[in-house]
Amino acid sequence: KKITLQMMQSLSTTIEAKDEYTKGHSRRVAQYAALIAKNLGWTNQEIENIKSCAYLHDIGKIGIPDQILNKPGQLTDEEFNLIKQHPIIGQDILKDITIIPHLGEVTRSHHEHYDGTGYPDGLKGNEIPIQARIITLADSYDAMNSKRIYRNTLSFEQIKEEIKKNAGTQFDPKITNVFLKLMDDGSLFNLEHEIIPVQENTIDKFISDVVSTIKNQEETKNYDYLTGLPVRSIGQKYIAIAMQKTTGCLIFLDMDNLKKINDVYGHKAGDRALKSLGKLLLDIPLDKITCRMGGDEFLLFLPKVSIEETETIMSDLIEQFKGIVENDHEIHFATLSAGMLMTTKNDNFEDACSKADKALYYVKQNGKNNYSFYNQIQHKNTSNNTADLKQIAKSLQTSGSYTGALSLDFREFTRHYEYIHQLMVRNHSCCYLVMVTMETVEDTLPYIEKIEEALTHMGEAIHKNIRKVDVCTRYSAMQYLIILSQPTEAEIPNIMTRIFMQYYKLQDSQNFTPTYEYITMKD
Repeated sequence: KKITLQMMQSLSTTIEAKDEYTKGHSRRVAQYAALIAKNLGWTNQEIENIKSCAYLHDIGKIGIPDQILNKPGQLTDEEFNLIKQHPIIGQDILKDITIIPHLGEVTRSHHEHYDGTGYPDGLKGNEIPIQARIITLADSYDAMNSKRIYRNTLSFEQIKEEIKKNAGTQFDPKITNVFLKLMDDGSLFNLEHEIIPVQENTIDKFISDVVSTIKNQEETKNYDYLTGLPVRSIGQKYIAIAMQKTTGCLIFLDMDNLKKINDVYGHKAGDRALKSLGKLLLDIPLDKITCRMGGDEFLLFLPKVSIEETETIMSDLIEQFKGIVENDHEIHFATLSAGMLMTTKNDNFEDACSKADKALYYVKQNGKNNYSFYNQIQHKNTSNNTADLKQIAKSLQTSGSYTGALSLDFREFTRHYEYIHQLMVRNHSCCYLVMVTMETVEDTLPYIEKIEEALTHMGEAIHKNIRKVDVCTRYSAMQYLIILSQPTEAEIPNIMTRIFMQYYKLQDSQNFTPTYEYITMKD
């Protein structure tokens, strides 16, 4: 029995060693659970049994992909549904282990809530095995009392308040009362500072070193072959870890007009532009962590930099990139836009990404090829929106002088724009330029795939609700431009309402809120 338990505990340690933030989690949960059981008056044998159950409660995570377990940002619904399978996987792994009473059912039920809102079975109150009710509280306490990739450790008072708040909903009220007393009398503090026996510590370190070596070998594959940068999942993880250790600047970087380059000159030209940018990011002469988010988007973290240093780095990067593309006529209209946020060690990674992303799209709405800090846009005057669109209109007029083979999308749109503008001058008629922007809902950072899905649905909605004489193009990663030919100004809200209603019929996700603004082309 002892050998079997040691083997299973070693397996549990191996699973946790895949992530530095969960090392020792099962051991601590087992200690907390045993202390609760002791204070409930359980026998020594019952205490040993719940300790063994606690050691193995997360064993089902062996069936969950690492990139989901270690994701620094908010999980999608699909990813969370996958996470919710780990208690079932755990029960299946342990179903033939009979030497520990209640092991399978406790492993399955340690995420059930006292009020019936947990998973996987929605059990309620005493339907949940008492061992699982104890482990649920011990598990939650350790999660709150430990640093995570997406946040720092919560304070003693924050943890206590959270446990009180969830008594009777997530936690068994009786067990909660016992646990709060253990927090107050210092029993948990003493337990957390017990010295781990040298032999056990050596075994854990050995397992951790083996797993770390395997991980390092695997992660050499997780690089984008084109740019030489880490892929999204690895880069986000390392940036989130670095943000917890030091202050710095988080930069959301976008290469403008990649779609246009691909459409006009082909993907080899677009790849050339991406490769050039990747090399520039790798050559930044400072400590940095960077990754390709996908498509034309990149994420960059500069540790321990000031605002002035960041501005110098970004200005140099934009100028260097400009110098490269100017000498290549196929990619000469590629530019860089960046949204930036100065971060502290207390900042949440996902929230910081969202703010940097908002700063980026503020830049893109105001002419591209620039950078902005999030705090600079927090109090921007919304009355400036029309001026921003006028700047875009001026840029479109300039772009209408393209020569060469006829292509689709933005180039063709610019020619239509110039043609229609000239018609209006001659005929004294009035058309309107409308910009539709997909704004991300606060505190969300959707995947690129979700952004593309939403933009595709918006494109379909626009095309179904504008007339054949109207013109539409994808302007940026989050925007469309529309030319409405000779409507009355009063009709524009009705047209846009029809478009947005059609969009909501097509789009299930609520991560985006479409907005619009317009100006007359007569000006």
